Amino acid sequence: MNNSKLLNYMKKKPKLYEESSSAFWDDEHISKQMLEAHLNPDMDGASRKHAFIRRSVNWIVQYCNGGDGKKLLDLGCGPGLYTELFAGEGFYVTGIDFSQRSINYAKQRAAENQKNIRYYCQNYLDIDYTNEFDVITLIYCDFGVLPPEDRIVLLRKVHKALKQDGILILDGFTRLFLDTFEEENTVQYLEHGFWAAEPYTVIQRNSLYGDTANTLEQYLIITETGCNCYNLWNQVYSPESLATEIEAGGFRKIEFFDDVAGKPFSGQSETICVAARK
Repeated sequence: MNNSKLLNYMKKKPKLYEESSSAFWDDEHISKQMLEAHLNPDMDGASRKHAFIRRSVNWIVQYCNGGDGKKLLDLGCGPGLYTELFAGEGFYVTGIDFSQRSINYAKQRAAENQKNIRYYCQNYLDIDYTNEFDVITLIYCDFGVLPPEDRIVLLRKVHKALKQDGILILDGFTRLFLDTFEEENTVQYLEHGFWAAEPYTVIQRNSLYGDTANTLEQYLIITETGCNCYNLWNQVYSPESLATEIEAGGFRKIEFFDDVAGKPFSGQSETICVAARK
């Protein structure tokens, strides 16, 4: 392995929203680990715990005055944990995700359960719908993973994709999340694990970008043959900062909740959920 690659990663703090060296959602090994994490009902990992997902779907259905005959688009649908439940509530559902493994699993589940759900493996920044959906969801704080320029592109595309009075529901982290976020550097050697099937060392560097309210979890994965860098970014929001972005996307009526299961807004939660109408 060329040590200069590792040294280059280590010698500086990454620029804001600096990209990973490679995508991990379609890595043969990592995507399998991600799917297992999605499907673990008691793990807040790739997806939230399944009991919370059920509560979340129940609230969204209630908030949207039922699903019968309505069209819903789930962005970042993963293996279809939400989409199957939405379909069961009468929505005509479309799911989009960047992981081919997750989409394949979701399609297989839909066929087995005779659910008429459309699934597409694509970057949801590339959607191009016009006045098609009654509801669009982007759940588990995925919005803040995107850099600001991509967030505004996505909001405008979502606005275009919604019917008049259509609803966008998404969530993000608040400053209370920072109470549990620690800036740290750790090193661990594993014979195999989440990041690789072969022996590897993982260097995790957590960094806070206070001026812009961003966090970074950086994972440097060193194997016998290479070194990969995975940068996991997030944006921390206040109601004011989130409202500013949502309004810039063209949305009008905005309501806040503590979480995407509809807990009334208190400002005392690590998450914030917004429901916005076109």
